[in-house]
Amino acid sequence: MASFNTKTFIKHDDYMTPKSAWEAIKDYIPKDKVIWECFYGDGTSGTHIEELGLNVIHREVDFFENNLGEVLISNPPYSIKKQIFTRLREINKPFIMICPSSCINTQYMRKLFSDGENPLQIIIPRKRIQFIKLVDGEIPKDYKSACNFDCFYYCYKINLEKDIIWLK
Repeated sequence: MASFNTKTFIKHDDYMTPKSAWEAIKDYIPKDKVIWECFYGDGTSGTHIEELGLNVIHREVDFFENNLGEVLISNPPYSIKKQIFTRLREINKPFIMICPSSCINTQYMRKLFSDGENPLQIIIPRKRIQFIKLVDGEIPKDYKSACNFDCFYYCYKINLEKDIIWLK
């Protein structure tokens, strides 16, 4: 069995959302609401959403200290996803968050969203989202986008026609 030396692995959350990820779900994003792209990253995600013709708030502000817009949409930092989903539930506004498919199996997601009144709905991409990795604000010289895990769009109060939507 091969070994994996975790001492050389550097964990970080600087993976930007490609425009294609938002284009894939543009028909499911509420058009008549003010969207808050609540995690700034390098700023491109808000621009991508705006280019879809949506009204977007996208500023570099602290998610945990602000409550902007009518619908929250983002690809949040995965290292603090439990705290993020807890805050999202506290805010209690509609949201669409891109997160690993494994989130659905966590106890905190079960606790936060299994009350039945407003269940989570999921949009499953046709293929893996190829995020854009940044290190110190730059794409690494030899970087090749090859995401090795699947993500879902976790939706809350978006009122999709089905609880699970498989993108074509």
